[in-house]
Amino acid sequence: MRLVLNKIFLALSVLSALLGLGFLGWILVTLFIEGLSSLHFSLFINDLVDGGLRNLIVGQLILAFLAGAIGIPLGMLAGIYIREYGRGKYAEFIRDLSDIMMSAPSIVIGAFVYAIAVAPFGGANGFAGILALSIMMIPIIINTTDSMLSLVPKELREAGIALGASKYRVILDIVIKAAKVGIMTGVLLAFARIAGETAPLLFTSETSNYFSLDLTQSFPSLTVSIYNLANEPEESSRDLAWAASFILTMMVLVINLVGRFITRNKHK
Repeated sequence: MRLVLNKIFLALSVLSALLGLGFLGWILVTLFIEGLSSLHFSLFINDLVDGGLRNLIVGQLILAFLAGAIGIPLGMLAGIYIREYGRGKYAEFIRDLSDIMMSAPSIVIGAFVYAIAVAPFGGANGFAGILALSIMMIPIIINTTDSMLSLVPKELREAGIALGASKYRVILDIVIKAAKVGIMTGVLLAFARIAGETAPLLFTSETSNYFSLDLTQSFPSLTVSIYNLANEPEESSRDLAWAASFILTMMVLVINLVGRFITRNKHK
């Protein structure tokens, strides 16, 4: 009976995996067919107001990288603190709060940032978008850093202390190096999530048809513009939405590949 149950469970697991991969493949094939057919060079040299995507691509990269500049160090430091230094209820409170924030709907975070960084300042702005994305990024990195550091054997820490190294040197030179692949994976997952987010930007930075580097005003965003263009009745607008979706997917893929390449080389 136990062998039969094992085989049934294995068959269900394989079927579920194939079903998930099938839907993922369907989405990617559709995206590649529609996106590639709508892609042309002029999209990269013209802004949306002239039928291109240049301002949206630049805007999306600025929002994502500035959010990463805030979220990555804060998330990693918080993860290191609760694993290596935190004790008792205070560390548990931060860990529980991080778990709750990680499962919070992105639209709720967008509404929260709207209340504190958009409404008081009279309108949408790029800074609010960066704040919303960084808030989404921090709990993912905290959770990943905490989990990866917990996998580092206690004996490594004790060996470092026995050699006379201070605690922070042991953490920097031994513990983080041992967990860097897992931490980097968490950072990439967090970055990939915020790079493709739409809901929080709808409430905060919105988007613009024009090229802009002014973060105090509505800021061009690829994801929000995809949402807007996909709802337009014109065929040309929907083609732009497909092309923008394809470019966004490629951006996330390239970031993942570059991160894994750097991590692998450092690991050798």
